Amino acid sequence: QVQLVESGGGLVQAGGSLRLSCAASGRTFSRDAMGWFRQAPGKEREFVAAVTWSGGSTSYADSVKGRFIISRDNAKSTVYLQMDNLKPEDTAVYYCTTTPGSIRYGSSWWVYWGQGTQVTVSS
Repeated sequence: QVQLVESGGGLVQAGGSLRLSCAASGRTFSRDAMGWFRQAPGKEREFVAAVTWSGGSTSYADSVKGRFIISRDNAKSTVYLQMDNLKPEDTAVYYCTTTPGSIRYGSSWWVYWGQGTQVTVSS
């Protein structure tokens, strides 16, 4: 099994920054893709960003392009989401996820999920 634990969420003013971390443990594969989704109250869980196992390819939702950066450190079994210029509409619970496959935007594609970390952006 794979366990994922997110951290780094919190309350920040609009225009501020946060850096989320997700530590993986258990049975993992070096070729696993990793990603971030988010879910606001009353809304569907939506894709935010993903990175391939090598870190050589990344994907972003249009709403966060130019503001968020995903990266991973395989030696630490950790994936990061650097979030800059945060907006109130970024407020959501952010979930770390991984899959032994390629990057896909649908949440059903991803196999393992963390418990989530709350990000709240005030105006």
